[in-house]
Amino acid sequence: MNIKLVDTKEQLEDAYQVRSEVFIKEQNVPPEIEVDEHESEAVHFVGYLDEKPVAASRLRLLDDYGKFERICVLKELRGKHYGQQIIQEMEDYLVSQKVKKAKLNAQTHAEEFYKRIGYETISDEFMDAGIPHVTMIKELS
Repeated sequence: MNIKLVDTKEQLEDAYQVRSEVFIKEQNVPPEIEVDEHESEAVHFVGYLDEKPVAASRLRLLDDYGKFERICVLKELRGKHYGQQIIQEMEDYLVSQKVKKAKLNAQTHAEEFYKRIGYETISDEFMDAGIPHVTMIKELS
């Protein structure tokens, strides 16, 4: 997968297309929750396979950590390590910005995935957009 740090309107539209497919169509998240007031302050990533957008995420720099958000891969391509690749790209970006901690709110069905790549659960389960989540962190080197 070819992962791009979004720097064009077209790439941002590609990221929104993947997010819409996963969160709005597949998971029934209301559009007004999925695209929110933090879009313009976030750094966006989009992953391509053969020029087709298949993965997306966004990152916000907050205080002393990076907050990973809207991490998604098209349903038919899950289980092929594309999620892990986009997270690695986000972690590398944080390190390049001298940020040493990543934080995310994981859907509980993905908690084990995040644990396998070094994230630790630091919260009880909570609901976000009608979906159970937990907060997780990782110290970066």
